[in-house]
Amino acid sequence: MSSEHLAGTTDARPTLAQALVPVLGVVVFLAIGSGLLGLAPHAPLLWSLTLTGLVARYWMGLTWTDLSDGIGGALAAGLNAVLILFVIYALIATWIASGTIPGLMYYGLDTLTPDVFLPATAVLAAVVAFAIGSSWTTAGTLGVAFIGIGSGLGIPAPMTAGAVLSGAYAGDKQSPLSDTTNLAAAVTDTDLYDHIRAMRWGTAVAFGLSVLVYAWLGLRRTGAIPAGRVGEIQAALAGEYALSPLVFLPLVVTFGLALRGYPALPTLVAGVFAGVGTAVLVQGVGFTAAWEVFLSGTDPETGLTLVDDLLASGGLSGSAWTISVVVAALSLGGALEATGILRELARRLASIVWSPSSLVAGTGIAAFATNVLTAQQYMSIVVPGMTLGDLYEEYGLDSAELSRAVEAVGTPTGPLIPWHAGGVYMMTVFGLGTTNVGVLAVPAYAPYYVFAFLSPVVLFAMAATGLGIDAGDAATRAS
Repeated sequence: MSSEHLAGTTDARPTLAQALVPVLGVVVFLAIGSGLLGLAPHAPLLWSLTLTGLVARYWMGLTWTDLSDGIGGALAAGLNAVLILFVIYALIATWIASGTIPGLMYYGLDTLTPDVFLPATAVLAAVVAFAIGSSWTTAGTLGVAFIGIGSGLGIPAPMTAGAVLSGAYAGDKQSPLSDTTNLAAAVTDTDLYDHIRAMRWGTAVAFGLSVLVYAWLGLRRTGAIPAGRVGEIQAALAGEYALSPLVFLPLVVTFGLALRGYPALPTLVAGVFAGVGTAVLVQGVGFTAAWEVFLSGTDPETGLTLVDDLLASGGLSGSAWTISVVVAALSLGGALEATGILRELARRLASIVWSPSSLVAGTGIAAFATNVLTAQQYMSIVVPGMTLGDLYEEYGLDSAELSRAVEAVGTPTGPLIPWHAGGVYMMTVFGLGTTNVGVLAVPAYAPYYVFAFLSPVVLFAMAATGLGIDAGDAATRAS
């Protein structure tokens, strides 16, 4: 991903008031529209984009070209994520038709129990995400199967999704193959492996505590399986799909390519072809019908409503709602960047820090705020990463401290935001909507996505205590 697309398109320097009005508008519109009125994010995002445009044009004096260039740059920067969204919808549908996801559910119900399911899910997701360097791929493939297995074991889907996400993002943050890990190192001019080492202890503590929480939740679910439920689900799966080791061919192809370092998009496309091929050769689906599944999704009739609901999917055409939210959110982020609002807020943050620890904590806050305002994790890494680098040098802090701070908060918190590309994607993949916390609408899995809370908390605790913060020989700001 080119950072030039993310660095802004004008030299606009708004006043504090000009910067705060659109930002407060975003918060108010989303709180009222999504939280109080129950609207989908589309309308509040449009309101926010309109307000930002009016402020930019009639208060700041920017032109439509300035704004459109900023919006175009943000859409170009987010294009890879949009294309992955398209492909993952199709991949899930073809993997259901091929028997891959039903096979994972069938055999997983044999090997997992309610008391170990949640911690095992988190650990397995972390291992897979570390190996392939993609939290999205892990959630969109194994995560979907884990939802089915968990449902069979009496585990609520939001709880399972939280465990999957905790593992997926913890593993992704430590993987040298991860795009966000490489981006955080690149924009802060940090050696990749120095960046990974800087994140290691914080990630280990946050993820270790997460696994303990899931173990506790799992113990509370022991014995929750209704009599005969697992056998009933397995019989429904076996009656609809030809289940054998061959159904895991798409899994082998996809993860094999990922392990060899191929980028996420071509890897997932290969997974789609493998899914179609397996559906034709193993399940006996006609060639034309298999590609119709790719487009329109699946609607199985196993005779068991639970299984039918779990394995229903929208295919490529089912991505329209999700893609439209992401495009609107990316457009808003591009407009905010083009106006210079994000850079001005970061500059204001820099002016109020007073110590190395406050700078690290402030960087984390800036990363989260950027996630909220721009709806993509790349911006949450790039904006504070490129804006605060000089200040870290002033305080004698190594660049790895900056790269750790932006990724410890920016990467895992995106799925907590329902209009964020990660939040929209994960809610869709897991088939979950939002739940209200006061006036805020958050994804239903948010209360169980423990790592998203613990990763920033551990960073802030380290900043407050100075533990792991290397300020070099300059413990105080140079005058």
